[in-house]
Amino acid sequence: MDVREHCPDKVASTKEALSHIKNGSRIFIGTGCGEPQHLIRSLVANPIIQDAVIYQMLSFTLSKYVDDPKFLRRFALKLFFISTSMRKAAFEGKIDYLPTYLSQIPNMFANNRIGLDVALVQVNPPDRFGYCSLGVSVDITKAGLEAAKLVIAQVNPMMPRTWGDCIVHVDDIDYFVLHEEPLVEAVSLSKNQEVASRIGYYVNQLVDDGATIQIGFGHLPDAILPYLSDKKDLGVHTQVITDAFVPLLEKGVITNKKKTLLPGRVVASLCMGSEKLYRYVDDNPQFYFRSSDFVNDPTVIARNDNLVSISSALEVDLTGQVCTDSMGYLFYSGIGDQVDFLRGSAMSKGGFSIIALPSTAQGGKVSRIVPHLSEGAGVATTRGDVNFVVTEYGIAELKGKSIYQRVMELAQIAHPKFREELIDVAKKRHYIFGDQLPPAQDDLIFLESYKSRVTLRNGKTIEFRPLLPSDEFEYRNFFYSLKEETIYLRFFYKMRLFSHEHAQQQWASVDYRKNMSLIGLTQKGGHQEIVAIGSYADEGTGRAEVAFVVREDYQGMGVTSHMLPQLEKIARENGFKGFTATVLKENKAMLRVFKKRYPNAKVDLSGGIDTTVIMDFDDAAEAPSETK
Repeated sequence: MDVREHCPDKVASTKEALSHIKNGSRIFIGTGCGEPQHLIRSLVANPIIQDAVIYQMLSFTLSKYVDDPKFLRRFALKLFFISTSMRKAAFEGKIDYLPTYLSQIPNMFANNRIGLDVALVQVNPPDRFGYCSLGVSVDITKAGLEAAKLVIAQVNPMMPRTWGDCIVHVDDIDYFVLHEEPLVEAVSLSKNQEVASRIGYYVNQLVDDGATIQIGFGHLPDAILPYLSDKKDLGVHTQVITDAFVPLLEKGVITNKKKTLLPGRVVASLCMGSEKLYRYVDDNPQFYFRSSDFVNDPTVIARNDNLVSISSALEVDLTGQVCTDSMGYLFYSGIGDQVDFLRGSAMSKGGFSIIALPSTAQGGKVSRIVPHLSEGAGVATTRGDVNFVVTEYGIAELKGKSIYQRVMELAQIAHPKFREELIDVAKKRHYIFGDQLPPAQDDLIFLESYKSRVTLRNGKTIEFRPLLPSDEFEYRNFFYSLKEETIYLRFFYKMRLFSHEHAQQQWASVDYRKNMSLIGLTQKGGHQEIVAIGSYADEGTGRAEVAFVVREDYQGMGVTSHMLPQLEKIARENGFKGFTATVLKENKAMLRVFKKRYPNAKVDLSGGIDTTVIMDFDDAAEAPSETK
């Protein structure tokens, strides 16, 4: 449809259309890369319009004018999210920030909590039925358009025509300004590829095939997506689509086949990226764009099973509080979609959330895992909403954990040079025991190579990894789940208590080189529980003493037969030539495991109730093949 023929009375010059804006008007402008640049430039250039209030979610074009005193005398800017280009102006108090959840903004327009007189939007040319598309900017733009008394639309053939609830009829637009121009492009650049790759590695461990993912705003979440390229049948329900999604779509990593809400469709609110991305979404039925009151509604999000929310943060304190929108008293970005998706993922069947952030800022000078949030920093996400926190040093699981456990989990993934300080502050605040040992100050990325997984004879799967200080509570639960006979076979006496002091002795001896402990974990509901532990300790003779304990319901399934060669591999790397073990004579099952792995092991039966076994690594038989 040609609007010049269908509704010529609505087609106006830019000057004529803007002449209908009165002084003191409350003006809404479309979001981000879909903003009507020509209308914005013309609005600023029109000296007649005075004392206007501008509302916008993400602003780019206006950032070119905020340093001009004349502009600031004419316009007051109120932004729901502070873009990178607006950050300096925010720090200088030249703009006003509205902290609110994206899911709630459309309703604020509809019920006149935020009244709007004018909406400036950008659409593509109408189809033969008179419908225009809002293209890459649906989020709060549709609600702003519907609530405004006067709607002026820039008709731009370069705006993609997108599918979903993103159309507006020509009858709902008061004036059309015909102007073709390229859309705003916004391509994220990774600031530290090494850190991003390590964070991506850990996020990859948490995201399963078939999950539906959400990626928040910012550089880091965008940098994580390439590290999900080995997954299968991912789905997408997210606020913003960026260029990083395209390779996963083209490779068939994202298929949306397993989604429980709108299967087969990428659900989103806006699109921000390059011209290549805009052409990719243009008239592509795989994408389904809806406004923020739908996409960001936690109850809607929860209708996606296995929804994994991935977002970033400026800092996280030791109790799990998250700051996303300010650096101290300086407003930096916005609440955005984080809280909506954290709560939606928590209600999703099988869903959870991930807060991903580098461990340091300012070139490594400050920790982003902090004893307390900076003075003036806002708590965007409460400690009760956080599930996983990921840095380049690992994964901290906070959901269902006490303050003591949270401190240990988060200190463990802080930068090594800040860990001891974090533990010291936590002791002063009585978050943890006064005798608590700090996590190792080494970069423990090498421990990733010590992780493995085995499928047992009964089809169950166990994951194995090194024991960490944050495992104390689960280790305690493991001990008290054992039968008295199992404890006796491991410790040679009827050990009845597994105290905090005993656990501290265990951590003190584990340096992951000369002394090592591996734990076996199984999934139970929404968490993992320990079912096996295998350890070796330096004897000082070139050998290490090895010992195992497996929970009764997992005995006889090959668990120890898997752990033994794993510990051997680690011991070899650290210069050991063999193992020794002290085994009760009645523990014939353990003796068989050792003899099977080391056929020529020396067995000394001269002791009383126990047997000494001496094993040489060079004598080792082939390891089991169940590892995955």
